[in-house]
Amino acid sequence: MALIRVPPPVPMPTDISRANLVILTPAAAAAAANKGKRISSSSFLLAIKGSLRKQQQQRPNITTTFSPLQAAEDLAARLGLEMATAGLELLFRDREAFGAGDHPPPASPGRQRRPVRVAYQGVPGSYCQEAAAEAYPSSSHPPFLPCPHMEAAFSALEDGSADHAVVPIENSLDGPIPRNLDLLLRYPGVRIVGELLLPVNHCLLALPGAPRSALRRVVSHPQALDHCRHRLQALDLEVEEVSSAADAARVVAEGRISDTAVIGSRIAARVFGLRVLEENFQDQGSGGGNMTRFLQLALGGTGTGTGKTTVAFSLPSGPSDLFRAMWAFESRGVRVARVDHRPNRSSPVRVVDKAAYLDYVFVLDLEGAESEDHVRAALARLREFAGFVRVLGSYGCTCATRSRNRSPAPVTPKNC
Repeated sequence: MALIRVPPPVPMPTDISRANLVILTPAAAAAAANKGKRISSSSFLLAIKGSLRKQQQQRPNITTTFSPLQAAEDLAARLGLEMATAGLELLFRDREAFGAGDHPPPASPGRQRRPVRVAYQGVPGSYCQEAAAEAYPSSSHPPFLPCPHMEAAFSALEDGSADHAVVPIENSLDGPIPRNLDLLLRYPGVRIVGELLLPVNHCLLALPGAPRSALRRVVSHPQALDHCRHRLQALDLEVEEVSSAADAARVVAEGRISDTAVIGSRIAARVFGLRVLEENFQDQGSGGGNMTRFLQLALGGTGTGTGKTTVAFSLPSGPSDLFRAMWAFESRGVRVARVDHRPNRSSPVRVVDKAAYLDYVFVLDLEGAESEDHVRAALARLREFAGFVRVLGSYGCTCATRSRNRSPAPVTPKNC
């Protein structure tokens, strides 16, 4: 039997052209520093915008002689490499996660010898990573899966690549995040199993050793810049918007850009080795007025605690029946903590007496568990006249207390 020749792995290019300035590896940054080079400030935004595009690993074009076994060779090479990589990742993760006398991490329900996998939207160093670390403390050693966008975190639950997900749902200064409300309605199998209130601490970050007087610009996400508007006016620096503050922190660190500061999280400073010039940089001072609410999600999971129940429903007669729905809860002693609404994408237009209206789905947060008698009775009454009713989850609430000495939780080297 002929043996299949397994070709050696093809090395990936590490150089970065000017037309595709996206991300500098630490090795490339060090090499540039040794040669006295650095990324120019004028090309900073190009680096930021390029780094925000999802990097697709592409193999270089290689001219080879056609062989009937070429496909089999390539398959064998990739299969062997993936199996070896998976084995090494498991080995080193277990060796690093557990010390002498430590016990293995808790496994997911129905699965043995595997820690819970937690997906979050964003990149390492983002506030979403901080929320995931608070919701699933590092003592349990969960592998975190950064996802490039909101829907990827939901998809990770649906396809089984993650057991839980952490996504932001509303901010005390900016209100709800409509995208995630829509995704909760679009993925009926995903349930809310917990929530987390996290105080937002915007930090002014820069390179270690860079004098504050040398700063010429500040970059961050538009929302963070808006939270720090008055403080930025006092600095009298150029202000640039980027799509990800954590990505901006990475580019500043790897490109050694000394004249640019980033408004980001303290965890971003630890991840990328930046210096915190000032904490609580937001206009609201210590952060008491700036809180973000995150949801903990699972596929068909059951929440712990009895604090809240979130329910979505539509009304055949439209918003005119909203009082009727609210009375179903009020008359049974169920307090409504929050009311929101989203366009009814499955049936966007409602016709009543020959008049057309845009239709909406209402989302309510109720105080009490779905299993409690008065909540169950109110939901039963709602189902009598609502177009559809779906309980999105029944769960408890955890208010995070920031630990300044906490180390960032480990992040897996791949995205969802």
